[in-house]
Amino acid sequence: MKCKSIIVFMIFSVQFLFAESGYNLWLRYDRITDTQLRKHYERTTKTIFFSTNSAITEAIKKEFNIALNKLLNQQAVFSDKQEMADIVCIVNPNANLSSEEGFSIQSIKNSTQHLKITITAKKGIGLLYGSFHFLRLLQMHENIDSLHITSTPSLSIRILNHWDNLNRYVERGYAGISIFNWHTLPNYIDQRYIDYARANASIGINGTVLTNVNASAQALTHDYLLKTKALADVFRPYGIKVYLTARFSAPIEIGGLQTADPLNSDVQLWWKKKADEIYSLIPDFGGFLVKANSEGQPGPQNYQRTHADGANLLAEAVAPYNGIIIWRAFVYNNETPEDRFKQAYNEFKPLDGSFRTNVLLQVKNGPIDFQPREPFHPLFGAMPQTPVMMEFQLTQEYLGQATHLVFEAPMFNEVLNTDTYIKGTNSTVASIIDGNLFQHRTVNGMSGVANIGNDINWCGHPFAQANWYAFGRLAWNINLSAEQVAGEWIKQTFTTNKQTVAIIKNIMLHSYEAMIEYMTPLGLHHIMGNGHHYGPMPWGNTLPRTDWNPVYYHKADNFGIGFNRTVTGSNALVQYAPPLQKQWSDSNTCDEKYLLWFHHISWNHIMHSGRNLWYELCYKYNEGVEKVKQITEQWQLAKANIDAERFHQVEQLLIIQLQEAEWWRDACLLYFQTFSKQPFPINYPKAKYSLAYYQSLHFPYAPGNGQ
Repeated sequence: MKCKSIIVFMIFSVQFLFAESGYNLWLRYDRITDTQLRKHYERTTKTIFFSTNSAITEAIKKEFNIALNKLLNQQAVFSDKQEMADIVCIVNPNANLSSEEGFSIQSIKNSTQHLKITITAKKGIGLLYGSFHFLRLLQMHENIDSLHITSTPSLSIRILNHWDNLNRYVERGYAGISIFNWHTLPNYIDQRYIDYARANASIGINGTVLTNVNASAQALTHDYLLKTKALADVFRPYGIKVYLTARFSAPIEIGGLQTADPLNSDVQLWWKKKADEIYSLIPDFGGFLVKANSEGQPGPQNYQRTHADGANLLAEAVAPYNGIIIWRAFVYNNETPEDRFKQAYNEFKPLDGSFRTNVLLQVKNGPIDFQPREPFHPLFGAMPQTPVMMEFQLTQEYLGQATHLVFEAPMFNEVLNTDTYIKGTNSTVASIIDGNLFQHRTVNGMSGVANIGNDINWCGHPFAQANWYAFGRLAWNINLSAEQVAGEWIKQTFTTNKQTVAIIKNIMLHSYEAMIEYMTPLGLHHIMGNGHHYGPMPWGNTLPRTDWNPVYYHKADNFGIGFNRTVTGSNALVQYAPPLQKQWSDSNTCDEKYLLWFHHISWNHIMHSGRNLWYELCYKYNEGVEKVKQITEQWQLAKANIDAERFHQVEQLLIIQLQEAEWWRDACLLYFQTFSKQPFPINYPKAKYSLAYYQSLHFPYAPGNGQ
């Protein structure tokens, strides 16, 4: 019996070792089983030539080794003879490319019809991106016989923001603790750091902010800078610059000064010396990301100075090294009586033109705080003299966290493609971000709040990886569609089977709208549980009716529901261009997806569907639940072509998501019914519990609700 137990254990262990954990992300390089296609790829990738040698080309060679071995069971062979190679990788400073990061891929057939692939770039970094693009085509089983690809990034700064603390707790993180182990750095380099760099480089991400925006000054001490240097050295061959968050009060906390006033000469000298120290260790250090005078963080306003004064202080310090300052416009201050919607615009609009040229203003996609759906932030278009970069969330703080399957690319597309009308039609948010509208083409960018932790699959939910992937791809090409991004990710992550790809793509493309409908339809927002933001809490809490309390945002009463931001309310609408003011100020012409963002509407208001608002709200909430049911059923249809481990993981999470969608529907509608006084539609699903039961639920251990 003992021997049999050992054998069983050994079999289980082997199965576990070869199980699909999700660790490899979209770099699985799954073996190509189509014999004809595999042989064709084998003939075309036998030998590889590089025109230069560098740390970057060594990284590319390693990737070719990994990819060809796994895809084709073939070793990568590198030749020093260009004419003999099947893949020719050339660095040509005079290449006809508009960016040093860009690349071209061409298929060429010689007189004997032998296929040769050339990858050309101005610099090695472009060669890296071009090589990853070529390997992506192989992973997706694409035809490589007639490639004529030229690709350059839409944005110069494509950066992940890690809200990771030095103790490895990740604020708003739902996939374990931080991957950065500051305790064992700089002497221990985890393989995960290298794989992190590979994954980012493969989708064009070229920067990472290692530390939380709620910053610790300790990160700027010499011992921690040595640890940061170790990471920078790992990331450099993959084209990734490291950034740190700067705590504004650092001159006091670690510098021994009595003030952090940005106009004080001692403070200015301290930051200059700190920049000198950092760049002596990390010559390609990217710069600082700063959260100041928001949610209790210190900043220049502590000294009656402006945000421009604070940003320019740091910009002056890093300017000699071509460093940049990313200054966050999230200036949420609960003590400000003004509509929270308006705070950032009111503070930053008057400062346009006051910032140094190496300062970018980082603005969240919407004016509140990463809600399931928000109108675009009015600062996009309001500061023509200042580069404004986008801040998207990848971590799903308000989107069901790592429990819910929510593909965010449709949200990214929706925001980027929205017309601001700030310079007439076609003044899209994307045209502002990429610098075209206001001629900020030298420095522009997009950041994503990372959803990465030390879970074996990096992101908690298997599908959460797609949001990391989508961010990188859209930061590289701001015009990509959610559908294209989803297709790429599925083929690299799960399967190339056409039927299964279609099923999963349909799931992904409908998941975002489903989540909105079962959480916050018709423009409802910020009605999540207080603090942890997990689960519904429209009834609010014992706090006053301020912007810490969900009731502040929906304002439900016996007349109706919604936040009046028209001229008769907070007048936040005045921050948008006149065409949008005109459209959104009238409840009959306002996009219904934003209706309750901008209007306090009667329960009997007739919607476009012909239903009154109460019945439309009921319909939307239930439609969201029904969509999750459909997603659950569709996932079962994908079973045949998905590995058992990840299929079962998603299957279980969808059960939770459906239960929670029903919870959102029932809890919210039972509460709102106490104001509408109207019955539920005929044959409407009966709530499982009473309103009192839902109101009694407490989540002391909800995700993100601990330290």
